Amino acid sequence: MKLATYSTIDDATPRVGLVRDAEILSLRDSGIEGDMMSLLEAGIDNDAIEAATSGKSGIPVSSVTLYAPVPLPGKILAIGLNYGDHIAETGFKAPEFQMWFNKQRNCANGPYADINLPVVSDQLDYEAELCLVISKRCKHVPAERAHEVIGGYFCGNDVSVRDWQMRVPTFQIGKSFDTHGPMGPWLVTPDEVGDPHDLDILCTVNGEERQNSSTKHLIFNCFDAIAHLSQSFTLDVGDVLFMGTPSGVGVAMKPPSFMKVGDVVRVEIEKLGYIENTVVAENGETIIG
Repeated sequence: MKLATYSTIDDATPRVGLVRDAEILSLRDSGIEGDMMSLLEAGIDNDAIEAATSGKSGIPVSSVTLYAPVPLPGKILAIGLNYGDHIAETGFKAPEFQMWFNKQRNCANGPYADINLPVVSDQLDYEAELCLVISKRCKHVPAERAHEVIGGYFCGNDVSVRDWQMRVPTFQIGKSFDTHGPMGPWLVTPDEVGDPHDLDILCTVNGEERQNSSTKHLIFNCFDAIAHLSQSFTLDVGDVLFMGTPSGVGVAMKPPSFMKVGDVVRVEIEKLGYIENTVVAENGETIIG
């Protein structure tokens, strides 16, 4: 099942819809109220959604505006150096333990929205990543039960401002610029994904292939991640995890190749669809209040 957060040209209020083929059907219009957070909190009931939307037609997906599946996650956590080939290209030492950092929730962005080239940097890079969202508040979850707390999967781009990222060991600021967390295009429930650790992942910039790998090459998989993080702190409903990127990032090219205004970056993951974002110049206007 594919569930999207979207709005229409006639109603700018975001709501949740079921994506079926090339159409999207409003759950609200089918008697199922609430946003994606409330659906996750209640537990996504595939049977109830199918029954409520059975026999109904929707509107073309191409006619709506899609947002990040969870538009404003409680926490956005990303793991670094989680593919062996990416470790090799960066020259970093393979981590003994999982290496996590925060992406501030303000970076959350839609699957087809613009991403900013910052006023303060020209070192804008892409990172194609598998994302998952937590559906049950949890702590001390063993890896063999981690699948129980995953509400779904989607594509993500861990957009990175490399000079700001590398100034400090936490990475946080360089990973958290506004618009630098595109996600989507929709949430795909685990039953439809099957094994999340056997999905092809691809990134292109202006149609040129940059990254081509599979989630089977993850060093620490999705279940390992939940087990590790939940030993430290509670994971809440709506928290999003970015699971790391394979080789092919711009900073590792010789010479480095950073994104420029007008570039179009696309992240595609098998069974999940794709996101595609255009780089635009950031508006450097001061905003207070």
